[in-house]
Amino acid sequence: MAKLADDKSQKEMKTNLSAKDRQYQKFVAKARELETDESEENFDRVLKKVVKAAPRDDKPKKAG
Repeated sequence: MAKLADDKSQKEMKTNLSAKDRQYQKFVAKARELETDESEENFDRVLKKVVKAAPRDDKPKKAG
């Protein structure tokens, strides 16, 4: 009986890994379709464009 349970859990693990592999493959395909670039320099450059923060106003706001 324990052998049967072990076989079932191994099949479940394989199925889970297969689902993760399929998800990864879909991600890679979409990244290629969008012509993404893996270089750190380009990532930093794009990130700086996206995350430009407005200047901070150091004065406390009045409660009111």
